[in-house]
Amino acid sequence: MFSDTLHSTETHHNVAKEFAVVKRSVVIDGHKTSVSLEDAFWISLKDIALHQGITLSMQISSIDQMRQTGNLSSAIRLFVLEHFRTLANRPLYIGERQGAPSLVP
Repeated sequence: MFSDTLHSTETHHNVAKEFAVVKRSVVIDGHKTSVSLEDAFWISLKDIALHQGITLSMQISSIDQMRQTGNLSSAIRLFVLEHFRTLANRPLYIGERQGAPSLVP
């Protein structure tokens, strides 16, 4: 019974960690700032930049320049959401591959 409780506690801790907001330092146009994002958004943002052939810093700078909200972290979340919404709504053709996001840490 103790091992079930321990396993349940470990699982809850892992799930909580996966959805925890983590503060990360980034450099935008030579200025250091920080963003607070869940791992799923951070990993997805890195994947998007990789697939677009740009650095993470360039991607964040682009989001910063085009954002319509005062909060950069929120702007990044909205950018990632819109990116995957666009992918989900576009047609796939026979033989075309849609890269799956690597949301698993």
